[in-house]
Amino acid sequence: MPEVFVAGPVSWNRLVVLDRLPEPRPHTAFARSHRTALGGTSAGKALNLAALGASVTLRTVIGDDEAGRAIADVLTAAGVELIAEVAPGASEQHLNLMSPRGGRVSIYLELPELAHPRHDDRALAALADADAAVVDLAEHSRPLLAAARRAGVPVWCDVHDYDGVAEYHRDFVEAADHLFLNDDGMSEPELVAFLAGRVAAGTRTAVATRGAQGATAAVRSGLHHVPATPVERIVDTNGAGDAFFSGFLVAHLAGADTPTALAAGASQAARCLGSPDLAPDVPGLASGPPSGS
Repeated sequence: MPEVFVAGPVSWNRLVVLDRLPEPRPHTAFARSHRTALGGTSAGKALNLAALGASVTLRTVIGDDEAGRAIADVLTAAGVELIAEVAPGASEQHLNLMSPRGGRVSIYLELPELAHPRHDDRALAALADADAAVVDLAEHSRPLLAAARRAGVPVWCDVHDYDGVAEYHRDFVEAADHLFLNDDGMSEPELVAFLAGRVAAGTRTAVATRGAQGATAAVRSGLHHVPATPVERIVDTNGAGDAFFSGFLVAHLAGADTPTALAAGASQAARCLGSPDLAPDVPGLASGPPSGS
Protein backbone atom coordinates (compact mmCIF):
# COMPACT_ATOMS: atom_id res chain seq x y z
CA MET A 1 0.00 0.00 0.00
CA PRO A 2 1.71 3.23 -1.11
CA GLU A 3 1.88 6.08 1.40
CA VAL A 4 0.89 9.40 -0.17
CA PHE A 5 0.96 12.80 1.52
CA VAL A 6 -1.35 15.44 0.03
CA ALA A 7 -1.34 19.14 0.92
CA GLY A 8 -3.69 21.75 -0.45
CA PRO A 9 -7.22 23.16 -0.57
CA VAL A 10 -10.56 21.56 0.20
CA SER A 11 -14.01 23.13 0.01
CA TRP A 12 -17.69 22.61 0.63
CA ASN A 13 -19.64 23.30 -2.57
CA ARG A 14 -23.16 23.82 -3.77
CA LEU A 15 -23.57 22.17 -7.18
CA VAL A 16 -26.34 23.53 -9.41
CA VAL A 17 -27.13 21.76 -12.69
CA LEU A 18 -28.71 23.94 -15.40
CA ASP A 19 -29.89 23.13 -18.91
CA ARG A 20 -27.08 25.41 -20.11
CA LEU A 21 -24.59 27.77 -18.50
CA PRO A 22 -26.08 31.27 -18.13
CA GLU A 23 -25.46 33.98 -20.69
CA PRO A 24 -24.20 37.40 -19.49
CA ARG A 25 -27.63 39.09 -19.56
CA PRO A 26 -30.46 39.51 -17.08
CA HIS A 27 -32.74 36.46 -17.14
CA THR A 28 -34.28 33.71 -15.03
CA ALA A 29 -33.10 30.08 -15.07
CA PHE A 30 -34.46 26.96 -13.39
CA ALA A 31 -32.10 24.36 -11.95
CA ARG A 32 -32.43 20.72 -13.00
CA SER A 33 -31.02 19.71 -9.60
CA HIS A 34 -28.82 20.98 -6.80
CA ARG A 35 -26.93 19.54 -3.85
CA THR A 36 -24.04 20.21 -1.52
CA ALA A 37 -20.88 18.12 -1.61
CA LEU A 38 -17.20 17.99 -0.81
CA GLY A 39 -14.95 19.80 -3.31
CA GLY A 40 -11.44 21.06 -3.81
CA THR A 41 -8.54 19.66 -5.79
CA SER A 42 -6.73 18.18 -2.79
CA ALA A 43 -9.91 16.50 -1.57
CA GLY A 44 -10.42 15.07 -5.07
CA LYS A 45 -6.90 13.66 -5.15
CA ALA A 46 -7.10 12.28 -1.60
CA LEU A 47 -10.38 10.49 -2.29
CA ASN A 48 -9.27 9.02 -5.62
CA LEU A 49 -5.96 7.90 -4.17
CA ALA A 50 -7.71 6.22 -1.25
CA ALA A 51 -10.20 4.55 -3.61
CA LEU A 52 -7.25 3.15 -5.57
CA GLY A 53 -5.73 1.59 -2.47
CA ALA A 54 -3.24 4.19 -1.28
CA SER A 55 -2.83 5.17 2.35
CA VAL A 56 -3.47 8.92 2.27
CA THR A 57 -2.70 11.74 4.68
CA LEU A 58 -4.23 15.10 3.76
CA ARG A 59 -2.94 18.33 5.28
CA THR A 60 -5.35 21.20 4.65
CA VAL A 61 -7.10 24.23 6.11
CA ILE A 62 -10.75 24.41 7.09
CA GLY A 63 -12.81 27.03 8.85
CA ASP A 64 -14.37 26.89 12.28
CA ASP A 65 -17.87 26.42 10.87
CA GLU A 66 -20.46 23.84 9.85
CA ALA A 67 -18.92 23.49 6.39
CA GLY A 68 -15.53 22.70 7.92
CA ARG A 69 -17.04 20.00 10.10
CA ALA A 70 -18.82 18.51 7.08
CA ILE A 71 -15.55 18.45 5.11
CA ALA A 72 -13.75 16.68 7.94
CA ASP A 73 -16.54 14.13 8.41
CA VAL A 74 -16.62 13.13 4.73
CA LEU A 75 -12.84 12.80 4.38
CA THR A 76 -12.48 10.81 7.57
CA ALA A 77 -15.34 8.49 6.64
CA ALA A 78 -13.57 7.81 3.32
CA GLY A 79 -10.46 6.59 5.16
CA VAL A 80 -8.29 9.68 4.66
CA GLU A 81 -6.01 10.61 7.57
CA LEU A 82 -6.83 14.29 8.03
CA ILE A 83 -4.49 16.93 9.45
CA ALA A 84 -6.59 20.09 9.37
CA GLU A 85 -5.47 23.49 10.54
CA VAL A 86 -8.63 25.29 11.68
CA ALA A 87 -8.82 28.96 10.74
CA PRO A 88 -11.26 31.34 12.42
CA GLY A 89 -14.32 32.00 10.31
CA ALA A 90 -15.52 30.36 7.13
CA SER A 91 -14.22 27.33 5.25
CA GLU A 92 -13.62 27.55 1.51
CA GLN A 93 -16.95 27.32 -0.29
CA HIS A 94 -17.90 27.45 -3.98
CA LEU A 95 -21.02 27.70 -6.07
CA ASN A 96 -20.55 25.46 -9.13
CA LEU A 97 -22.92 26.06 -12.04
CA MET A 98 -22.85 23.02 -14.33
CA SER A 99 -24.42 21.95 -17.62
CA PRO A 100 -25.35 18.40 -18.69
CA ARG A 101 -22.60 18.54 -21.37
CA GLY A 102 -19.84 19.04 -18.80
CA GLY A 103 -19.56 22.82 -18.71
CA ARG A 104 -18.78 24.44 -15.37
CA VAL A 105 -18.43 27.87 -13.80
CA SER A 106 -17.01 27.83 -10.27
CA ILE A 107 -17.74 30.88 -8.10
CA TYR A 108 -15.77 31.36 -4.88
CA LEU A 109 -18.12 32.23 -2.04
CA GLU A 110 -15.77 32.00 0.95
CA LEU A 111 -12.05 31.54 1.61
CA PRO A 112 -10.48 30.79 5.00
CA GLU A 113 -8.29 33.57 6.34
CA LEU A 114 -4.93 32.23 7.48
CA ALA A 115 -2.04 34.66 7.78
CA HIS A 116 0.71 32.25 8.84
CA PRO A 117 0.20 28.50 8.27
CA ARG A 118 1.63 26.22 10.95
CA HIS A 119 3.01 22.90 9.73
CA ASP A 120 3.25 20.89 12.93
CA ASP A 121 5.36 17.84 13.71
CA ARG A 122 2.56 15.46 12.77
CA ALA A 123 2.31 16.85 9.24
CA LEU A 124 6.07 16.94 8.73
CA ALA A 125 6.42 13.35 10.00
CA ALA A 126 3.70 12.14 7.61
CA LEU A 127 5.43 13.96 4.77
CA ALA A 128 8.81 12.42 5.58
CA ASP A 129 7.32 8.89 5.67
CA ALA A 130 5.50 9.22 2.33
CA ASP A 131 6.38 7.59 -0.98
CA ALA A 132 5.08 10.70 -2.77
CA ALA A 133 4.28 14.27 -1.71
CA VAL A 134 1.40 15.87 -3.61
CA VAL A 135 1.61 19.63 -3.05
CA ASP A 136 -1.31 21.51 -4.58
CA LEU A 137 -1.61 25.20 -5.41
CA ALA A 138 -2.29 27.10 -2.17
CA GLU A 139 -0.31 29.54 -0.06
CA HIS A 140 -0.68 27.32 2.99
CA SER A 141 0.86 24.36 1.15
CA ARG A 142 3.69 26.28 -0.55
CA PRO A 143 6.18 25.86 2.38
CA LEU A 144 5.85 22.07 2.06
CA LEU A 145 7.62 22.13 -1.31
CA ALA A 146 10.92 22.81 0.45
CA ALA A 147 10.04 20.42 3.30
CA ALA A 148 9.52 17.59 0.82
CA ARG A 149 12.84 18.37 -0.84
CA ARG A 150 14.63 18.28 2.50
CA ALA A 151 13.00 14.94 3.31
CA GLY A 152 13.99 13.47 -0.07
CA VAL A 153 10.36 12.70 -0.99
CA PRO A 154 9.41 13.00 -4.70
CA VAL A 155 7.21 16.04 -5.28
CA TRP A 156 4.06 15.82 -7.44
CA CYS A 157 2.38 19.09 -8.46
CA ASP A 158 -0.74 19.88 -10.47
CA VAL A 159 -0.70 23.45 -11.79
CA HIS A 160 -4.05 23.17 -13.60
CA ASP A 161 -4.46 25.84 -16.31
CA TYR A 162 -0.94 27.28 -16.00
CA ASP A 163 -0.08 29.56 -18.93
CA GLY A 164 3.67 29.11 -18.75
CA VAL A 165 4.42 32.52 -17.24
CA ALA A 166 2.23 33.14 -14.14
CA GLU A 167 4.47 33.91 -11.18
CA TYR A 168 2.13 32.35 -8.60
CA HIS A 169 2.77 28.87 -10.01
CA ARG A 170 6.53 29.14 -10.43
CA ASP A 171 7.60 27.58 -7.11
CA PHE A 172 5.37 24.57 -7.77
CA VAL A 173 6.54 24.15 -11.36
CA GLU A 174 10.21 24.30 -10.44
CA ALA A 175 9.91 22.03 -7.37
CA ALA A 176 7.97 19.24 -9.08
CA ASP A 177 9.59 15.93 -9.89
CA HIS A 178 6.30 15.00 -11.57
CA LEU A 179 4.33 17.91 -13.03
CA PHE A 180 0.72 17.93 -14.29
CA LEU A 181 -1.39 20.60 -15.98
CA ASN A 182 -4.27 20.87 -18.42
CA ASP A 183 -4.43 22.43 -21.88
CA ASP A 184 -6.59 25.43 -20.98
CA GLY A 185 -3.69 27.89 -20.64
CA MET A 186 -1.59 27.17 -23.74
CA SER A 187 -1.92 26.30 -27.40
CA GLU A 188 -0.91 22.78 -28.44
CA PRO A 189 2.55 23.78 -29.76
CA GLU A 190 3.21 25.83 -26.61
CA LEU A 191 2.10 22.94 -24.43
CA VAL A 192 4.34 20.36 -26.10
CA ALA A 193 7.30 22.74 -25.95
CA PHE A 194 6.61 23.43 -22.28
CA LEU A 195 6.49 19.72 -21.40
CA ALA A 196 9.75 19.03 -23.20
CA GLY A 197 11.35 22.10 -21.64
CA ARG A 198 10.45 21.02 -18.13
CA VAL A 199 11.96 17.57 -18.66
CA ALA A 200 15.12 19.18 -20.05
CA ALA A 201 15.23 21.29 -16.87
CA GLY A 202 15.15 18.19 -14.66
CA THR A 203 11.49 17.30 -14.16
CA ARG A 204 11.14 13.51 -14.34
CA THR A 205 7.65 13.48 -15.88
CA ALA A 206 5.56 16.33 -17.31
CA VAL A 207 1.95 15.48 -18.17
CA ALA A 208 -0.76 17.52 -19.89
CA THR A 209 -4.38 16.39 -19.80
CA ARG A 210 -6.33 17.45 -22.89
CA GLY A 211 -9.94 16.53 -22.20
CA ALA A 212 -11.49 14.47 -24.97
CA GLN A 213 -8.13 14.51 -26.79
CA GLY A 214 -6.53 12.34 -24.08
CA ALA A 215 -3.24 13.15 -22.40
CA THR A 216 0.41 13.65 -23.34
CA ALA A 217 3.48 12.98 -21.20
CA ALA A 218 7.08 13.99 -21.70
CA VAL A 219 9.91 11.96 -20.16
CA ARG A 220 13.59 11.75 -21.04
CA SER A 221 12.92 9.05 -23.63
CA GLY A 222 10.43 11.27 -25.50
CA LEU A 223 6.69 11.96 -25.74
CA HIS A 224 3.88 9.50 -25.02
CA HIS A 225 0.18 9.98 -25.72
CA VAL A 226 -2.94 8.15 -24.56
CA PRO A 227 -6.46 8.70 -25.93
CA ALA A 228 -9.29 9.50 -23.55
CA THR A 229 -11.13 6.46 -22.26
CA PRO A 230 -14.67 6.53 -23.71
CA VAL A 231 -17.45 7.50 -21.30
CA GLU A 232 -20.98 6.36 -22.09
CA ARG A 233 -22.57 9.24 -20.19
CA ILE A 234 -20.85 12.13 -18.43
CA VAL A 235 -22.54 12.56 -15.06
CA ASP A 236 -20.25 15.16 -13.47
CA THR A 237 -16.93 16.69 -14.57
CA ASN A 238 -15.87 17.70 -11.04
CA GLY A 239 -12.73 15.84 -10.00
CA ALA A 240 -11.88 14.27 -13.37
CA GLY A 241 -8.43 15.88 -13.54
CA ASP A 242 -7.68 14.82 -9.97
CA ALA A 243 -8.82 11.29 -10.81
CA PHE A 244 -6.43 11.17 -13.78
CA PHE A 245 -3.57 12.43 -11.61
CA SER A 246 -4.33 9.80 -8.94
CA GLY A 247 -4.59 6.91 -11.38
CA PHE A 248 -1.25 7.85 -12.91
CA LEU A 249 0.44 8.29 -9.51
CA VAL A 250 -0.70 4.94 -8.09
CA ALA A 251 0.29 3.10 -11.27
CA HIS A 252 3.68 4.82 -11.25
CA LEU A 253 4.34 3.85 -7.63
CA ALA A 254 3.44 0.27 -8.54
CA GLY A 255 6.21 0.27 -11.15
CA ALA A 256 4.26 1.00 -14.34
CA ASP A 257 6.00 2.61 -17.30
CA THR A 258 4.75 5.95 -18.61
CA PRO A 259 2.27 4.64 -21.24
CA THR A 260 0.74 2.25 -18.70
CA ALA A 261 0.48 4.98 -16.07
CA LEU A 262 -1.17 7.31 -18.62
CA ALA A 263 -3.73 4.60 -19.43
CA ALA A 264 -4.42 4.10 -15.71
CA GLY A 265 -4.99 7.83 -15.34
CA ALA A 266 -7.36 7.93 -18.31
CA SER A 267 -9.31 4.98 -16.93
CA GLN A 268 -9.75 6.55 -13.48
CA ALA A 269 -10.79 9.86 -15.06
CA ALA A 270 -13.46 8.10 -17.11
CA ARG A 271 -14.80 6.35 -14.02
CA CYS A 272 -14.96 9.70 -12.24
CA LEU A 273 -16.81 11.34 -15.15
CA GLY A 274 -19.44 8.62 -14.88
CA SER A 275 -19.86 9.24 -11.15
CA PRO A 276 -21.73 12.08 -9.41
CA ASP A 277 -18.90 12.57 -6.90
CA LEU A 278 -15.26 13.64 -6.75
CA ALA A 279 -14.16 10.00 -6.80
CA PRO A 280 -15.99 6.87 -7.99
CA ASP A 281 -17.02 4.09 -5.62
CA VAL A 282 -16.67 6.18 -2.45
CA PRO A 283 -20.07 6.26 -0.74
CA GLY A 284 -21.38 9.23 1.17
CA LEU A 285 -19.47 12.04 -0.54
CA ALA A 286 -22.58 14.15 -1.12
CA SER A 287 -24.56 15.52 1.77
CA GLY A 288 -27.65 13.91 0.36
CA PRO A 289 -29.45 13.13 -2.91
CA PRO A 290 -29.86 15.94 -5.44
CA SER A 291 -32.85 18.19 -5.00
CA GLY A 292 -35.06 18.80 -8.00
CA SER A 293 -35.93 16.69 -10.99
